[in-house]
Amino acid sequence: MSTTTEQRVSTTPPKKGFTLSMLLYDQRYRSITIQVFFLFLLMLGAAWLIDNTVNNLRAQGKDFSFAFLGNPAGYDISQRPIEYNSQMTHGRAALVGLLNTLILAVMACVLATVLGVIAGVLRLSNNWIVGRLMTVYVEVFRNIPTLLWILIFGAIMTEAMPAPSAFRGDDPASSMLFNDAVAVTNRGVYVPAIMFARDLGTLTIGPVSPSISWILVIFIVAGSIWANKLLINHATRVQNATGVRPKTWWKSILILVGPLALYFFLLGAHLDYPELTGFNFSGGTHLRNSLIAMWLGLGIYTGAFVAENVRSGILAISRGQTEAAFALGLQPGKTMRLIILPQALRVIIPPLISQYLNITKNTSLGLAVGYMDLRSTLGGITINQTGRELEGMMLMMLIYLAISLTISGGMNVYNSRVKLKER
Repeated sequence: MSTTTEQRVSTTPPKKGFTLSMLLYDQRYRSITIQVFFLFLLMLGAAWLIDNTVNNLRAQGKDFSFAFLGNPAGYDISQRPIEYNSQMTHGRAALVGLLNTLILAVMACVLATVLGVIAGVLRLSNNWIVGRLMTVYVEVFRNIPTLLWILIFGAIMTEAMPAPSAFRGDDPASSMLFNDAVAVTNRGVYVPAIMFARDLGTLTIGPVSPSISWILVIFIVAGSIWANKLLINHATRVQNATGVRPKTWWKSILILVGPLALYFFLLGAHLDYPELTGFNFSGGTHLRNSLIAMWLGLGIYTGAFVAENVRSGILAISRGQTEAAFALGLQPGKTMRLIILPQALRVIIPPLISQYLNITKNTSLGLAVGYMDLRSTLGGITINQTGRELEGMMLMMLIYLAISLTISGGMNVYNSRVKLKER
């Protein structure tokens, strides 16, 4: 027995020790060696770039500091979602510009999505006229640069719309829309604003003081959407178990509308309508021409690309899905809404992320029509006044990067939830 054990031990090949040559010739270590090497080169390049920048700044008598954000800005901003005046700091001005960027991006993304879905579906319509009209929309808008459309809409709003004085008198040349609720002028669009008779005040969070009343509105809307989703999931489970889907439409309406309506009633919500006083309108909410031009330009232009994404997603679904739905007696509208579009989302979402990112970055074109976004405030006037080009550009790049990564991450999470699950 001992002899057999000794033979067995002796026939086992000895383990080779680690040698430096294995870093290049052993596939277990080669990839790590290459990554470490290029990481070292990247760090050397970054160190050289930082050292070169510091030396150049020192040669010009400058240092690297963000202290300029605490200095008075000294310039005004027309579109202000939060309180701001020229005596406030450059940091406050940058915050106002950032909020303007986010507001415009959200508005343009919503408009582009709505137009894109409608145009993408209608472009596949069997109606020849409807299909050709959508084709003309897509081909015309996506083949002309965004900036030109922004300038065109800006010119229309400034030159073609009536002046506020046209609304004055017993027989005015122009009249307000929607029962004297909306005024479209060459100075912008005036719409009613929601006001609260029993406002809950403001909440100070760092440099901003958001309204508590509107913060609660956001939570109520989010909670209602979540509760309605639970209701829909329950109805789906009942349908899977019994084959009969319970009616949920009236419950959904009650869940989505009821809490918000009750909240508005308790706080005494009412509309503040714009009125012509003197040479201009007062009251309500003033949407300036620059915002309208940017919103229409970015939204309609990008909507043409979204339409092609939607069309390609629908065409990616097998025609057998439509035929099976028709065989079950579903109408074409329900077939598209319940069968085709949910499956097409896995093809539509990835390119849609790119379109949302393009909209966010293209908001920097607002400088062409005087829209004071992040590029116009922090990346424009602030840099010109303070001479802090490097700090301003780096900060602006980091902000755009953070916004883009947030959009991309959120959409990727949604995409992972709607994509097909393999079994």
